Amino acid sequence: MSTKFLSAKFIISAEKLSQCPVFGLPEFPLLGRSNVGKSSFINALANHKKLAKTSNTPGKTRLINFFNFSDKFMIADLPGYGYAKVSKEAQNRWQKYLEEYLLKREEISSLIQLVDGRHEIQKNDYQMREWVEAYDLPVITVVTKMDYVPKNKAMHVIKIVENEFGGIVLPFSAVDNRYNESIFEFLLK
Repeated sequence: MSTKFLSAKFIISAEKLSQCPVFGLPEFPLLGRSNVGKSSFINALANHKKLAKTSNTPGKTRLINFFNFSDKFMIADLPGYGYAKVSKEAQNRWQKYLEEYLLKREEISSLIQLVDGRHEIQKNDYQMREWVEAYDLPVITVVTKMDYVPKNKAMHVIKIVENEFGGIVLPFSAVDNRYNESIFEFLLK
């Protein structure tokens, strides 16, 4: 099977861990600020523009949305951090539910933190990484929106993220599929 794209389908949304079915597949939750491109990441890997809903309004994802990729792995699209027009009470509830999911979900193989390649790493990206590292959770970093970064600056952007976060750092563009292969290599290993 070519890994340029895998067939993918939306399975279910859940608000909290107790509502998450067991799929028996490696699971990769997406962490990232609102509007970093989590839905576009899913759509590009699936070669399906409307599988995960994208929006110009940050904070639209309110649940954990599960996507099955050819029965090889699951991607869990999580609510973005950093911006949402919801009450403090709703934000605190999300935080509690997401922490429980991230800390207790046995199917999770690795977290994938998405950061925007067009901008410096944001304060809330650092805070999220500190939280992940405090619990010693496996994580890789995907640098999104690389199609907006001039080609002669792309390696520099990746190096900055590697220096700041360490570990595996992969470039990604929802427009240009040239980066998909290395992402699939990671997801399928």
